[in-house]
Amino acid sequence: MNLNILTTVDTPTISNALDIYRGDRSAEGFTKFPVVCSNKNLKPIVGVAKTAKIKASIKSSLSPAELNEIRINYYEYMSKRKDITFKNVCVIEDLDWPNPIGAFWGEVNVSIHKGLKLNGTLTNGLLRDLGDIDKDYMVLSSSIGPSHAYVHVVEFDTEVNLFGLKIKPNDIIHADRHGAVIIPRDALKMLPKAIKFMKNKEEIVIKASKEKDFNFEKLKIAWQKANSMTFND
Repeated sequence: MNLNILTTVDTPTISNALDIYRGDRSAEGFTKFPVVCSNKNLKPIVGVAKTAKIKASIKSSLSPAELNEIRINYYEYMSKRKDITFKNVCVIEDLDWPNPIGAFWGEVNVSIHKGLKLNGTLTNGLLRDLGDIDKDYMVLSSSIGPSHAYVHVVEFDTEVNLFGLKIKPNDIIHADRHGAVIIPRDALKMLPKAIKFMKNKEEIVIKASKEKDFNFEKLKIAWQKANSMTFND
């Protein structure tokens, strides 16, 4: 498939297309809380999840040397790319959520992760340095804060839970200012067709609603036409 199409549509569109893949709607597979976007003008984040957990509310019991070793190993893990199709996406669970107090994401870490060729970051932690972070690297966070407090990496390459969405290492993520969804790998082949189908279906109603003589009767006609469409058409 042409992967470029995944970055030309927003995450709600991907979510709708996945309804077609499943054959029904779902209450799972997506984030369920609002996110803060570092730059809403960037294309959506698409890539393979590289996961980690952090904490900032308490000081680690590990020595500075041990913490430094974990951090270096974390960066090495983030930099390794096994999937030849997708770049890596950094997915970090802040264990202090829903009350995070220390930002892991600011000018330095954004610069490092961009330099390591990460495709963006999804975190339920904090974001800071808004005026200084690289504007070409998207961070989706839960909120904004001034301090890093005692922030440290606890573990990495592990299942995480962000905003009600469980994400495993190597899951395919699509995310933007609306939140994130997981794309099953076996859904990739049909997604371009499903995206086009959903857009065409919605366009019938949207186009009708913009006509000068639009009324309820015309809505019923457009609605019926849109809902008579089948995916195999």
